[in-house]
Amino acid sequence: MPTITIRRTDLERLAGRRIAIDALDDLLPLVKGELKEAGADGDELRIELNDSNRPDWWCVEGIARQIRLAGGRGSGAVSPRVARPRRGRLPQIRVEPPVLSIRPYLGACIARDIPIDALLLEQLIQTQEKLADIFGQKRRTLSIGYYRLDPLTFPLTYTAVKPTAAVFVPLGMDRPLTLEAMLDDHPKGREYGHLLRGASLLPYFVDAAGTPLSFPPITNSREVGEVRVGDRNLLIEVTGTELCLVTLLVNLLAANLSDRGATIEPVEVVYPKATEYGKTVVMPYDPETSLLLPRDSPAAVLGERLNEADVMTALRRAGHRVVKAAGGWTVTPPPYRGDLMHAVDLIEDIAMVRGYARMSPELPKAFTVGAVTVQTRIEDRVREWMVGFGFHEVLSNMLSSRSDLVEKMGVEEPVVEVENPLSQQYAVLRQWLLPSLLRTEAASGHAFYPHRIFEVGEVTTVTGGEAARRSLTGSHVAALWAAPSVSFSELHSVLELFMLEGGLTYQLEPAAHPSFLEGRAGRVMIGGRPAGWIGELHPAVLERWKITMPCVGWELSLSPLRRAPDGPL
Repeated sequence: MPTITIRRTDLERLAGRRIAIDALDDLLPLVKGELKEAGADGDELRIELNDSNRPDWWCVEGIARQIRLAGGRGSGAVSPRVARPRRGRLPQIRVEPPVLSIRPYLGACIARDIPIDALLLEQLIQTQEKLADIFGQKRRTLSIGYYRLDPLTFPLTYTAVKPTAAVFVPLGMDRPLTLEAMLDDHPKGREYGHLLRGASLLPYFVDAAGTPLSFPPITNSREVGEVRVGDRNLLIEVTGTELCLVTLLVNLLAANLSDRGATIEPVEVVYPKATEYGKTVVMPYDPETSLLLPRDSPAAVLGERLNEADVMTALRRAGHRVVKAAGGWTVTPPPYRGDLMHAVDLIEDIAMVRGYARMSPELPKAFTVGAVTVQTRIEDRVREWMVGFGFHEVLSNMLSSRSDLVEKMGVEEPVVEVENPLSQQYAVLRQWLLPSLLRTEAASGHAFYPHRIFEVGEVTTVTGGEAARRSLTGSHVAALWAAPSVSFSELHSVLELFMLEGGLTYQLEPAAHPSFLEGRAGRVMIGGRPAGWIGELHPAVLERWKITMPCVGWELSLSPLRRAPDGPL
């Protein structure tokens, strides 16, 4: 969780009120924060934020905004105040085709008339680093750049060039380097160069006069990418791998600077082909997505009856736009909120703004004794067997990407999708475990072979036809064996042991599966019903995962173990 350093005087100015040190214990829970340390002068504060889904709170502007709104200072509906540009058409940034396969998305906006002093510069850099390192996964998915606006000539161009084709003086240095040299000689290149090292083309951001702006996501140029005390006009840029996250960060940074009095002007980003927001995207970009909050749901979740005025006031004090709707309220969150997936998220906002201390606790009305479920006992017993067979357990997320579950595996089958995913990496529920094992194997090429790994976990499959599509969640076990000379028969012997331990009788039916080699795959049948697959992974699948070692694998549903007469229970 991020820990940030802020100034109390800065927080007070942004919040519009005096804040005593003692009062922070009551105010910081509004942002799931706690005071870790206060300086001797009572001005410097170190605050830990305990919510990884709310990057808008990882800065003094976000903390002050929530304190201000919760105290009734403001009307809700928080968005950056965006003005039209001072002259003619919007400033334009052109994204060129070569960069699409490397780091495809860029977003930007302009902030004018904001005098930059040492304190503001310190906060800008801190926010940049926290967002890029934590929310942007150490710049892998997101990175941020600030530039002095006045020397720039529009339109700007975001492209990709050969590693030795562009030369400029990077931040923190006094000699020009090629992009290739920056990966080895610049401190940020040594830290983040693994994201791009070995690529035939590298990202490059440049203006119409040929002035280099940056080498995303490594470093800015010193000429225009070094913001200094006394500057007043900034270009804010975000690059990344997912457009929804890029626009989210542009909105967040624009809101922060707008809160400090800057005039925010939009920028037009033109892509070579259509994106999810169109071919031309004007940023800051407000998707204006809304959620319906059913009228009875706050009381059902919180156990406390709230009248209509209480609900609407609390939501507005969380920064939302709220209007009455049939059966409840239509709630439109601020454009820097990407964490809202369900009405329960809105109810959490209501509870936080009202304060958990206002809720009356209730003792349980019934006495119950907890126990491990039958399914959990089966899963634990299966883990014991697999460890006894010489396999190592891995644990992975149930949420995954369509690319990993479908495209890389060469299959065509429906998956359960998350309606409003924050990241495409966690946009669908896995329908089988083998892709998770292959992801682990792809990251383990440095370890000595053979690799024998397994996983026991939940999967969700789509059932029913197109007219009535439903989902079914169950437990599976999957095993993967990677070695230079591993064969189908070796893993089949492990399957045989598994069935023996479980008291199961099974048959193997020759069958084709796109993830396995033809003629070296079989469907596992138990009691005349399909229960899983076993086979040698197809070379095309291994190539998509960038795995160089032959692999065999099997996967089974654990539901037959509930019915096995001599099973584990």
